[in-house]
Amino acid sequence: MSRLSRWTLRKRLVVAVVALLALAAVIIGSASVVSVQTVLLGRVDAQLTAATTRSSGAVVERPGRGGFPPSSEPPVPEFVGVPGQSAGTLGAIIAGGAVRYAGYLGAAGDLQPLTTGQVSTLLTVGLGGEPESIDLGGDLGSYRVVAVETGNGAMIVGLPLADLEFTLGQLIAGISGIALGVLILAGTASYFIVRLALRPLDRVAKAASDVSELPLDRGEVALAVRVSDHDADPHTEVGRVGASINRMLGHVAAALHARQASENKVRTFVSDASHELRTPLTSIRGYAELTRRSNEDLPEDATYALGRIESEAMRMTAIVEDLLLLARLDEGRELAKDPVELSALLASAVNDARAASADHEWVLALEATPVTVIGDSQRLMQVVANLLGNARVHTPPGSRVVARLSVVGDNAEISVIDNGPGIDPEVLNRVFERFVRGDASRQRASGGTGLGLAIVAGVAEAHAGAVVVESVPGRTEFRVLLPLAGPIAEASR
Repeated sequence: MSRLSRWTLRKRLVVAVVALLALAAVIIGSASVVSVQTVLLGRVDAQLTAATTRSSGAVVERPGRGGFPPSSEPPVPEFVGVPGQSAGTLGAIIAGGAVRYAGYLGAAGDLQPLTTGQVSTLLTVGLGGEPESIDLGGDLGSYRVVAVETGNGAMIVGLPLADLEFTLGQLIAGISGIALGVLILAGTASYFIVRLALRPLDRVAKAASDVSELPLDRGEVALAVRVSDHDADPHTEVGRVGASINRMLGHVAAALHARQASENKVRTFVSDASHELRTPLTSIRGYAELTRRSNEDLPEDATYALGRIESEAMRMTAIVEDLLLLARLDEGRELAKDPVELSALLASAVNDARAASADHEWVLALEATPVTVIGDSQRLMQVVANLLGNARVHTPPGSRVVARLSVVGDNAEISVIDNGPGIDPEVLNRVFERFVRGDASRQRASGGTGLGLAIVAGVAEAHAGAVVVESVPGRTEFRVLLPLAGPIAEASR
């Protein structure tokens, strides 16, 4: 991507306006300088013609003329210093391809000689009576000269261009100063004008930014952000953009409403179905257990079948209870808000896990002081139990599982760390979704529903907390962050 392509529209417009004005200033200034130079040069040529006429007249009126003597020089009054000539007027006589005389009229009216280099420059002047400019260097600088043929040679007359060059210099400096001032003023004015003109676009961008920060992935979304009617005028370019964004937001809001309505129907169905299934599942378990414990001698296969019926009914009951809990969490039902001492809760959960799986190494690390949060002790216990159970199920016997409680800022942090094989990277980003199972990456000792970690995430969020996971081969860590009781209690007053 080029550097220019990363410029903002405001910067591009301001630079374009200043560049166009600069180009116009250069064109107008150049044309003005050329025009003034042409006028002034024409005036100098007219003065040069008059000076040449005066010098020629003085030479023609010389007594005993018949051309310039081969070895004598014309006196000053008859040539360079004739009346009417201005200071700086230059004159020279060329005869036989050599300069016979060359000098100029000083400011005091005295004749000043030319240097050898200046004399050599005069030899380059072409004959023909057309004025041309030459640079004599030194103190003389540029001159406008004309060469006029005479009887036995040529006469050169010249006038200095110092006044013309000074005038042009002043003109260029004035035009440059004015142009620079105009460019600075125009750049400043265009910046504020463009900024004012693009304010509607900034407001449209802010509306789009506000929408991008809304949690649109779940829950009831009230997409009330819209571009104002003033910025959605279809008669302007920015207004058409604002109107298009409003139409897009309307479609998005309709889609989100339809999605939420569908999710509500699914949640209601899951909640109702889970609630209705609890009774028949309890009946199935009760009748199976009653039949199995009766005094009647049953065939071995019938006893096995009843045991399997009871076992699967218990499994289905657990799934139904988990689905019912998730449905209630989705509906935003309030959980209990009681002080919960996490150290005791974590110790109880680790003791239960140690009793359930003695072939794992269970390590408990607690804070020296009690750590208390506000929440539902039963649900928080379920969170810890699910994390410990997840570590037990997905790690081989002999694995080390550490349950740690610490305080991080204003949060209590519950960490469950194991040294098992890790979670498949393809599953890691979806591990807290429902019915996601990591069979491909982690060894499983028994079947699972894929709802345990979803319940962990749901309960943590219901307590204004969060859960994160990091996993590499040889180390998997789940961290549950819960606000401490102090800040929550103070905020609720």
